[in-house]
Amino acid sequence: MQEEDTTRVEAFSDGVFGIAMTLLILEIKVPHLPHEAPADKWWLFGALLSLWPSFIAFVLSFGTVLIMWVNHHGLFKHAHRTDNRLLFANGLLLLLVTFVPFPTAVLAEHLNKPSANAAATFYCATYVVIALCHNLLLSAVLANRAPGAVGSSAHEAAASRIRRAYGAGIAVYLAATIAAIFSPLGGLAICFSLWGLWVLLNYSAHERAS
Repeated sequence: MQEEDTTRVEAFSDGVFGIAMTLLILEIKVPHLPHEAPADKWWLFGALLSLWPSFIAFVLSFGTVLIMWVNHHGLFKHAHRTDNRLLFANGLLLLLVTFVPFPTAVLAEHLNKPSANAAATFYCATYVVIALCHNLLLSAVLANRAPGAVGSSAHEAAASRIRRAYGAGIAVYLAATIAAIFSPLGGLAICFSLWGLWVLLNYSAHERAS
């Protein structure tokens, strides 16, 4: 019954992640033919190229949300049961996941404008808050581990490894936010660099951390 509870939470979360990822594409608008026929019959290629801020914002956000979903699944491997603390922590994270399309749209609209610094700073700061929520969820998950996992060397090593990675995530996203104040693309590049950490993070409790 306890495992069924966590399965329900994961299934609900999967749906929210899927909707958030789908909404990201809505930011990319199809170029429309001007009222007056353009002289260049290849004008559409230029119009598509002008959408590069939207493409960058879409790829960056889709990749990040996809990785968050994968890591959410890995984290819940450590949850044996649910309680209100875990449910609300998970709900808070999902709230922010559904918010991601908004800073993505802001970034796409302003990345090639003088307001790019503010847009990139807002975008990176969103992930600072998300990283903080991931740490809250981690704490709730670890409080709901199976009794046999608590004190186990393999499980404690895995928990320590995940804590270090999540702590590093907050620091790097903070650095990205500060960098974006001065260089929008620099801040976004720092955000992008965290993909390596999240992709390689090992949630398994069957291998000791080296």
